[in-house]
Amino acid sequence: MTQYPSVSAVVPTRDRPELLRAAVRAIVAQDYPAAVEVVVVYDQSEPDGSLAELSAPNRPVRVVTNSRTPGLAGARNTGTLAATGELVAFCDDDDEWLPGKLRAQVDALNAVPGAEFVSCGIRVSYDGHTVERVLDRDSISLAELLRDRMTELHPSTFVIRASALRDGFGLVDEEIPGSYAEDYEFLLRAARSAPLVNLRTPYVVVRWHKRSYFAQRWDTISEALQWLLDRYPEFASHPAGQARVTGQIAFARAASGDSRGAVRWARRTIRRNPREPRAYLALAVAGRVVRADTVLRTLHRRGRGI
Repeated sequence: MTQYPSVSAVVPTRDRPELLRAAVRAIVAQDYPAAVEVVVVYDQSEPDGSLAELSAPNRPVRVVTNSRTPGLAGARNTGTLAATGELVAFCDDDDEWLPGKLRAQVDALNAVPGAEFVSCGIRVSYDGHTVERVLDRDSISLAELLRDRMTELHPSTFVIRASALRDGFGLVDEEIPGSYAEDYEFLLRAARSAPLVNLRTPYVVVRWHKRSYFAQRWDTISEALQWLLDRYPEFASHPAGQARVTGQIAFARAASGDSRGAVRWARRTIRRNPREPRAYLALAVAGRVVRADTVLRTLHRRGRGI
């Protein structure tokens, strides 16, 4: 008989009480044969102790306050360090796990010797549209992640061995400006340690909306992505991957109104990869041919981002 490990689901939250309750209920309702605790971490907001009322047998709901760096990274780490489970899973407060997620992911993780991390597909919900995003692969290497961010690898799908977080590749990095792209940096570090396991099934509803933490925070986005390029010199060996990130910086500079900066980063992008579309979108925004929010809305309806 299979022995299933205990799981702690860490849910950082800030000012989304109704969506948060839906997220917690979906975790508590998981058909999983071992203990699942939910650790809700309030970040820069007043904690709601009544969430403990959503607990069920073998499904305790705990409420804590972010005691580390303000923001998503610190909140996730606060929850991880408070967790008691053998596995740690992340879930954003505006997302929702679908039935069967946890059991399927743990089965996949246990099937690969040495595996530390498992993800799955997502259903992106935005402005009345739903799009499935699923990676057509069972394993993801560091080189593949440097080439492509693979936005299907969403934090709300992550299930990780607690030992890897505490004694292996480590916690979420809290130094990234504004916590932006902390999930991508975390993936890169995890893949350095061992290839990531992936399920080709969408088991999480991911909601994109105007209240997302990083909507319109272009200066922070630009600063964080430059930090990422400095931290990971391996990008230099993957021109297309490097151009993708510099193209994002170019778009962020254009969206923030810095036309000169946008042109400078777009030129750098085109030198690395003339086919990188973000460079040309950045130039279009900088030249006021199209608005940045129009580009984003169009991409989001297709389940994609910049």
